[in-house]
Amino acid sequence: MLRSVLFQLHWFLGVTAGLVLAVMGVTGALMSFEPEVIAALNPGVVTIAPSPTPALPAPALIARFKAQLPDAKISRLVVERDPKRAAAVTFTVKGSKERQRTFLNPASGAVLGAPCGERFYGVVENLHRWLALPGNGNGWGRQITGFAALSLIYFALSGLYLRWPRRPLDWRNWLVIDVRMTGRNLYRALHAVVGGWVLVFYLVSAGTGLWWSYDWYRSGVQHLLTVERSHEARGRAVKGQEADWPRAWQTFARATAGRPYDSVTASSRDGAMVQFRAKLPGARHDRVSDELTVDSRSGRIVADTRYAARPLGEDLVTSVLEIHRGAYFGTVGRIAMMLSSMTMPLFTITGFLLYFARRRRKRLLVAVAPVAATVETTTLVAFASQTGTAERIARLTARALPGAAALPIAALDAASLKRAERLLVVASTYGEGEPPDAARGFARAMGATAPDLSHLSYAVLAMGDREYRDFCAFGHRVDHWLHDAGAGRLFDTVEADGDDADAQRHWQQQLAGLGARTDQPDWAPAPMGTWRLVERHLLNHGSAGDPAWHIVLEPTDGPADWVAGDILEVLPQQDPARVQAFLRANDLPDTPEMRATLMTRLLGPGYIDAVDPDMLQPLPHRDYSIASVPGSGRVELIVRACRAADGFAGLGSGWLTQGAAVNGLVQARIRSNPAFHAPADCATPLILIGNGTGLAGLLAHLRQRASEGGAPAWLFFGERHPAHDDFLADARAGLTADGILTETTAAWSRLGDGPRYVQHAVAAASERIAAAVDAGAAIYVCGSIAGMAPGVHAALAEIVGAEMLERMLEAGCYRRDIY
Repeated sequence: MLRSVLFQLHWFLGVTAGLVLAVMGVTGALMSFEPEVIAALNPGVVTIAPSPTPALPAPALIARFKAQLPDAKISRLVVERDPKRAAAVTFTVKGSKERQRTFLNPASGAVLGAPCGERFYGVVENLHRWLALPGNGNGWGRQITGFAALSLIYFALSGLYLRWPRRPLDWRNWLVIDVRMTGRNLYRALHAVVGGWVLVFYLVSAGTGLWWSYDWYRSGVQHLLTVERSHEARGRAVKGQEADWPRAWQTFARATAGRPYDSVTASSRDGAMVQFRAKLPGARHDRVSDELTVDSRSGRIVADTRYAARPLGEDLVTSVLEIHRGAYFGTVGRIAMMLSSMTMPLFTITGFLLYFARRRRKRLLVAVAPVAATVETTTLVAFASQTGTAERIARLTARALPGAAALPIAALDAASLKRAERLLVVASTYGEGEPPDAARGFARAMGATAPDLSHLSYAVLAMGDREYRDFCAFGHRVDHWLHDAGAGRLFDTVEADGDDADAQRHWQQQLAGLGARTDQPDWAPAPMGTWRLVERHLLNHGSAGDPAWHIVLEPTDGPADWVAGDILEVLPQQDPARVQAFLRANDLPDTPEMRATLMTRLLGPGYIDAVDPDMLQPLPHRDYSIASVPGSGRVELIVRACRAADGFAGLGSGWLTQGAAVNGLVQARIRSNPAFHAPADCATPLILIGNGTGLAGLLAHLRQRASEGGAPAWLFFGERHPAHDDFLADARAGLTADGILTETTAAWSRLGDGPRYVQHAVAAASERIAAAVDAGAAIYVCGSIAGMAPGVHAALAEIVGAEMLERMLEAGCYRRDIY
């Protein structure tokens, strides 16, 4: 709760004070080396050639200036020991309140003129102190910059808390930016890591900046540091009275006994009091100085504070400006403070980019209505979401599954888990393997004794970012916790890399095997390429099962690339008979244009709009395992024709087996499926297990071994009857002859003898499978999620042990592509 509150306030202040701080940071950086810049821009004015004539005493210098500008009233004089530096005079002219500054030749007293660049820096200073708003220090600008300074302190402290890493003693977590990061991850890394670099500088800058914003703050600091301001030292100003500069300077000279100083600054406001600040030789900043206040009317020294005797507290108060700009710590401090000030816009920019990205996700989330749970709900979709993406996918999942409901993972308790029969978890990982803020309590609860969840079936969509070291760590942690509690996996964990559209569509297709609605558009549509359907023939003549077809497609946009295990996503079109029925049922005009529109739209209850058919949702894609390798230049599929619930041809299968003409065009694309890729070491023996059309995905691995070489494979294949359903037997015979496929174990469910289903064949070969696994074999399973996949998994767990199967799954030695 505290973390969430701090986070929300951090965001709120960021969007309100961020721009002001960016302005203050840039202007502060510009002023960091103002004296040096002004000097460099003004040779002959600020800097001069050394003169053989000694510098004039200050009283004589003042007299020469007054002779040239008799109407000038001096308020400040700065004389330098360096003969290459001119003296500076600040003054007002009679009848004007505008303060001006000019430089004098210290040897002759000649007026050298005003330096260029001062007006620019005057604007910069006004922007920095009060945003150049009306009223100057007495207007709203001062209050705004004061609020921004307070916000900066909050940003620094709350940011430190919010980004505190799991491994705080690892210096890389604090100082190193992974330059391979992109997008939102890069923005977050810059915001967090650079924030750690400049944290101390910002606290110093903001803490001292408040000195000029709030009187109460200044008084409090003075009281805290036990500095008492002498009213006598300030003296009593008499408006309009001008100081007696020669007398004041004579008094200063006597008091310092001719001690050398790098520079002496004498200042006087209205009244006779003159304050001297004499900078010590080699001082690191201007406030390393002896300070005297002289009553120029009487020549009396009102205050005499020598730097050597100045207490630390008073030194800090006296040097607030020098601390603020880093000069208190020397040139290195000035550079560090300048660089930290220059980074201020970085936090504004990255903060706004992160904010807008978060807003986009919130808008997407709002577009999907939540599905609340009831006491009768037995299918739960739990989400652990930081930015709203996981919650959005959870809501879409709940809407797709009949009778399902979405809820935060923190709402899962013993009672709800006991009632549930199926649990789908969409879990994002935040930062370095951490759970989202709202899921931290559940993460802690997972450390306690796990309940008995043997009645529960589950699946996990783990969301994360591969640019982080602990990719999808929290999702995998939830998966392990559920498995250890006895729950059974419906299918293997799906990993999503950021806003991975492929992973989202893969999750959506996996849900279809659980009975999810197939009449939903893709949650994350992807652009399709054009392919030509070049071949189609029936594989199971005379079979009692649904027709299975061998489909061959070739890309028309140039060669395509894929590896064994990858998927072809096909964008289908409607069954013309369904379109005709839809036209009649909704009394729509039967025109070529209307038919063309409806062929690419979802038709049925919930998708009818008789007024504007263009508003109908687009058709979703369908996934098919690829049976070929790129060397053939063709994608081969095994597609079983099926009927939809409305009695018409299924969307994907109907399009590929009936609707699309041979030599006609099909919209499709390759999707990488790394979870079913071959082992990195081709010397790894393979045990391939599948049924029906799942042979396609296994056949691709056999053909890849034939093309690239590698250890042999053992195939378990299940279908109805060898006389009618022995798919692509000639291709498998060729692989056997080539020594790639060393053995095929078949299970024919309608033969009458032998193993009935493929899981039975696996169980019958238990000793040989166990020996092969001990020898390093990998197991690949492809086929139906209903019946075959859980049956094979149970048989394998019995053969090698559940823990061993888990280790194989984590190591990539047990892979499944089930649907």
